[in-house]
Amino acid sequence: MQQYLNALKTVRDLGVPSTDRTGTGTISYFGLQCRYSLADGFPLVTTKKLHLKSIVHELLWFLSGDTNIRYLKDNGVRIWDEWADENGDLGPVYGHQWRHFPKVDVVKSDDADTRLLLGEVDQIAELMQTIRTKPDSRRMIVTAWNPGDVDKMALPPCHTLWQVRILGGKLHLQLYQRSADMFLGVPFNIASYALLLAMLAHVTGYEAGDFIHSIGDAHIYNNHVDQVATQLERPMRPLPELRIGRKVDSIFDFKFEDFEFAGYDPHPAIKAPVAV
Repeated sequence: MQQYLNALKTVRDLGVPSTDRTGTGTISYFGLQCRYSLADGFPLVTTKKLHLKSIVHELLWFLSGDTNIRYLKDNGVRIWDEWADENGDLGPVYGHQWRHFPKVDVVKSDDADTRLLLGEVDQIAELMQTIRTKPDSRRMIVTAWNPGDVDKMALPPCHTLWQVRILGGKLHLQLYQRSADMFLGVPFNIASYALLLAMLAHVTGYEAGDFIHSIGDAHIYNNHVDQVATQLERPMRPLPELRIGRKVDSIFDFKFEDFEFAGYDPHPAIKAPVAV
């Protein structure tokens, strides 16, 4: 995970002070990219402990198309609590866009153009079909950013778009993240999308390749500076190995119990406030 630590240090040392939506203030650096080969081990940060239950359950929740936090709370995951309404709803966030992206058309008339909802696109199902039928495609893209729905979302998607590419028998995945909390969020995001890559490779029979993380605004919140210094002082430990306990045939059939992160031995967690 030296790539992540290098990126964290770059933002701290070269970033520019900036105001932000939360009022907390940040040190921001625009434009970073890191590459993590799953052949080197599963990219879980070892310089602090991550909450694996949250990482796995949130990804399964996204893939189900759910946007109510009930499932998360039932499984001891509270990472979306601050943004949910009194009913636990978040609006059409990640899972909705991944599985139910609205499909519209415009009908022109003499008076005005009319937008008609023609149905929805299950982007994950279409991705799986493309991997199996057109593995050389450069169009295997899933987007969570829907301009027509942004104002209905409790939090517009930070990890906005991801692309799958198959080369040389390996399945690679690249994420574009518009906004990245380098201390709290990014280690979680790396693990989540590396896990998604491994799941896609497992069900399609390809070798898990590289996770490429492309970041727009990489930032450290002003109230995370001391925690970042603590983390950067800690030596890295060996990466764990991801083990999937059974043969799973569909991306939608994974269970929490299917995953083991063997050998994960991180330093203790470092607490920091979440900017809402």
